[in-house]
Amino acid sequence: MNKIRKFLMLVTDLPKTILFNFTYFPLKVAIKFPVFVSHRVFLLNLKGKVKLGVVRTGVIRIGYGDLGIFDHQRSRSIWSVLGTVEFKGSARIGHGSKIGVVGELVLGDNFRITAESAIVAHKKVVIGANVLVSWDVLIMDTDMHHIHAQDGSCINAPSEVNIGNRVWIGCRSLILKGVTLPEGIIVAASTTVTRSVNCLNAIIGGNPARIIRENITWRK
Repeated sequence: MNKIRKFLMLVTDLPKTILFNFTYFPLKVAIKFPVFVSHRVFLLNLKGKVKLGVVRTGVIRIGYGDLGIFDHQRSRSIWSVLGTVEFKGSARIGHGSKIGVVGELVLGDNFRITAESAIVAHKKVVIGANVLVSWDVLIMDTDMHHIHAQDGSCINAPSEVNIGNRVWIGCRSLILKGVTLPEGIIVAASTTVTRSVNCLNAIIGGNPARIIRENITWRK
């Protein structure tokens, strides 16, 4: 039964996988199908660019996963890219996740979203290697709407987000514009990060975030 199910999923996923690969890549790359796209992904905008650091079949997978607390059969991902997305290596973007890029998004090798999270990049979001993003996480470099002073100047322009290597972002966390998270940081569940962190290998948590413990490490 599992083999039949996998075969049926492959067939149903094929149209969007073909569309994605042949839209973004030249023929010699597209025929290798480096990106697998689930049929549950809504390809809202395919007008931007996608860059690959590694080209091999299925190195990128979008809209897959089976996290037990969500109904992945009915969970829909959204891909809306008007800017540039660069994959440095492998990536797994779990079911129900949303990618919205007007500016630039850079994802390091072995990047993973478990499910139901979102990244919004109006200017630039850079995420390092071996980063794990849990469910219901929002990472954004913009406030979405502009706020103006009396003289007409914008006071809340988008600001780049930088997340270092080996960062684990816990469920229901919020990473806002202008934030830098260095290597080895763990963001505790339901944390709101509005300011950059200046130490490595630490746990941060709370609203707003504060350092809870230093000199830690973690494994997937």
